[in-house]
Amino acid sequence: MSVAKPQPAKSDPAWQGHKDGTIYQCDLITSRFFFWSATQPDGPKAPPDPVQLAREAVAAMGLKAITIGIVPGNEPGKVGLVGLPQWMWVKNPTPNTFGPITKSVSAAGYTVTAIGKVDRVVWNMGDGQTITCDGPGTPYTAATGKAKSPTCGHNEYTKQGSYTVTATSYWTITWSGIGQTGTIPVTTARRTTIRIGEAQVLTK
Repeated sequence: MSVAKPQPAKSDPAWQGHKDGTIYQCDLITSRFFFWSATQPDGPKAPPDPVQLAREAVAAMGLKAITIGIVPGNEPGKVGLVGLPQWMWVKNPTPNTFGPITKSVSAAGYTVTAIGKVDRVVWNMGDGQTITCDGPGTPYTAATGKAKSPTCGHNEYTKQGSYTVTATSYWTITWSGIGQTGTIPVTTARRTTIRIGEAQVLTK
C-alpha cells in the first residue's frame, strides 16, 4: 500500500467527492485498487512470530516421559538374576509419550502446525552402560524365558544390587507455517529402580 503517484484528478471517482485527504493504491498479487483516506492508513501488521507459535503448539502437546516397561520390574518381591538379560520397552505408548502427535496454534489469522515423535529412547542402566533403542521395544512375556530382547535389551548385570534405570526420550518436533519451517528438540525422562540378585542367594 502506498500513496498513488500521481494523484488522480479531483473528478476521479476514487475521491468519493472529497476535496481533501489523499488517494492511496493497494497492490495485491493479481490486482490493484485505489481508495481515499483523510489520514494515512496503518500498513499491514507484521505476522506473529512462527517460532513462538510453534513453541505454543509444543506446549499444547503435553509431552510426558514414557511409562517404563522392564524385566525385572520394580514391584515388591521382583528380583532379577545376575547373568540374565533385561528387556526394556515403552509400556502402553500414547501420542504424548511416544508420538506421533500433531498440534496447531493460530494467531491473527496465521497458523503454525507442529508434529512430534520420539526418535530414540536412551536407557541408562545404572551400571555404566547405556542402551539406545530406536523403537518402543518388545514387551516381555513369560514364554520368552531367558532369551534376549530382539529389539531393546541389556545383556546382563554382573553384580547383585539395586540399579537406577533412567529412560530418556529424544523427541523431534518439526513445525511449519507463515512461510517458515523448523525443528525443536525436546527430551523427557523417567527412572525406576530394579533389584538384581544371585541365584544361590535367592534359593537359601
